[in-house]
Amino acid sequence: MTGVPASAAGGSSSARRTGPRGAPGAAQEPGECTGAGSVVDRGTAERGATEGGAAGRGGKIAAAAVNQASVWNVANLLTMLRLLLVPAFVALMLGNGGYDPAWRSFAWAAFAVAMITDLFDGHLARTYNLVTDFGKIADPIADKAIMGAALICLSALGDLPWWVTAVILGREVGVTVLRFVVIRYGVIPASRGGKLKTLTQGIAVGMYVLALTGPLATLRFWVMAAAVVLTVATGLDYVKQAIVLRRRGIAERRAALKGTEA
Repeated sequence: MTGVPASAAGGSSSARRTGPRGAPGAAQEPGECTGAGSVVDRGTAERGATEGGAAGRGGKIAAAAVNQASVWNVANLLTMLRLLLVPAFVALMLGNGGYDPAWRSFAWAAFAVAMITDLFDGHLARTYNLVTDFGKIADPIADKAIMGAALICLSALGDLPWWVTAVILGREVGVTVLRFVVIRYGVIPASRGGKLKTLTQGIAVGMYVLALTGPLATLRFWVMAAAVVLTVATGLDYVKQAIVLRRRGIAERRAALKGTEA
């Protein structure tokens, strides 16, 4: 019986599955062609690879767009609002000489909004997974900026002793630096005392921003005294935690080195 050789027609299905080395499914060498079937298969594979590559590039671009847009989430917008409120607060606080009750009331409103947004932006970021690098940097800056601006304005106007401002701001800067120093060994968590300190400071400074007289003026003195005590106490507690964390980290590194040498 005569006929066209199988190799000329592309071969049988079993022949196509058998590679040139006789092993089933053996891979073809680059540029090798064993018939029409392999040409079609290779063309299909090339089109699939091209489409897959395009889809992969499109996925990367879309992911980058999502990451870029995620910076503009509600938590970061609240942080930006707090940063914008700092110069507005200073302008209102010093408006009309700095002693006008009406201007001080507007300044208090700006300060209150900043404090309220401070409570919400961190909670929203953690709850809805909106944490970004921008938020990690901008949030503590905004917190310290509004508090520092209020304290400096109050001391400049003679409403608050400069040593109180120095103690509070010195503690905030010191703890921030301390966190960066020991970050290689671990993170110092926020304590309940620290949160109570922040709340007390906000209430005390807010009371000083308002032009209060009589018993309320006396009350704000004691609230500020409590805030100063909490500021110092929590600052010392952070120092203690940093020392313990550093010692523990050094001990763990030494133990790991000994284990490696052994």
